[in-house]
Amino acid sequence: MTQTALFPSLNILPAEPAPRQHAAKLWLPKRVAFTPAALNEPFGQQILARAESHNLEIELLKSNRLTGLRGDDARDTYRRAKSTLAVVCAPPGALRLQPTPPSADWQMNLAEGCPAHCQYCYLAGSLSGPPVVKAFANLPQLLANTQNYEQPGRTTSFEVSCYTDVLGIEHLTGSLAECIRYFGRREGTHLRFVSKYDHVGSLLALPHYGRTRARFSLNAEPLVRQLEGGTASVEARLRALRQLALPREQGGGGYPVGVVLAPIMPLPNWQHEYRLLLDRLAAALDFDCDLTVEFITHRFTPGSKNVLLDWYPNTSLDLDEATRAVKRNKFGGTKFVYQPTDMRQLKEFFYAEWQARFPKAPVLYWT
Repeated sequence: MTQTALFPSLNILPAEPAPRQHAAKLWLPKRVAFTPAALNEPFGQQILARAESHNLEIELLKSNRLTGLRGDDARDTYRRAKSTLAVVCAPPGALRLQPTPPSADWQMNLAEGCPAHCQYCYLAGSLSGPPVVKAFANLPQLLANTQNYEQPGRTTSFEVSCYTDVLGIEHLTGSLAECIRYFGRREGTHLRFVSKYDHVGSLLALPHYGRTRARFSLNAEPLVRQLEGGTASVEARLRALRQLALPREQGGGGYPVGVVLAPIMPLPNWQHEYRLLLDRLAAALDFDCDLTVEFITHRFTPGSKNVLLDWYPNTSLDLDEATRAVKRNKFGGTKFVYQPTDMRQLKEFFYAEWQARFPKAPVLYWT
């Protein structure tokens, strides 16, 4: 009699493929377009110098309107947009910051659009038009504007990763370093960013004074392999997280750090896969550090589903509405989330597993 017959509940798993080790490739867009308004900004000139240092094709637009992004179909438009960096000035509306709970008090965008190819992309349906990466040349103005939102007597937090991956474009913009230096000088403020990239060398010596929390988005190895194209491997992200968290005297950045475990999905053998991930995280952070975690389960809207299927028609992503529960927001919008019983099981598992490994690291939220 086989072992599985003797113990029917025992789940014998196939041999684990070796974790991938690769760092993310630097994103080098085929086209870098500058608007006249962006070139009038000193920070825009700095971005121009960075783009020139990478020998990229640079186009100086005659007006502040972006053109040439539409292709013959949705896939062609996607390819064109994803290979374009547009350096523009954020519109006046960007100075009216929006609350972004539970991640932070306020959303402050240094760019919009992302160079990665995640098949569950949360920007699908959130940003209108082709998914071009737009970097804001008037970033110093946007940063100065955050002073209008600081709240005396308490720490005010600002999230800069809502609409882009800040590390994915940092080698071309320098925007994240500009933000870290700025908030390092502002008592009573806190900067938050999250990334799936690993190029952190330029951040290590910055004067952050503990006012920036550097977070990395992590997920189970099979999901990262299947769904997160163009990003760093889990192992590379863990190395980068460790490097940022290590004290300065040990060659690190001395940053407060965080993990955004997202999007959580009950893939086959999900308990086993996520335990492996958390074990790898514990091995990477085998020293005392300021660590937090955020748990985000997978969800989608009808609009984002349509966009994602246009972008990734052969995706393996589960977008079956029939298996989900419907969640409505205060504006009447519809979102498909996991069923309450599934959510309860997932939450109990992750809270228990996290507490067992990181008893001093708080869970900021579950959603």
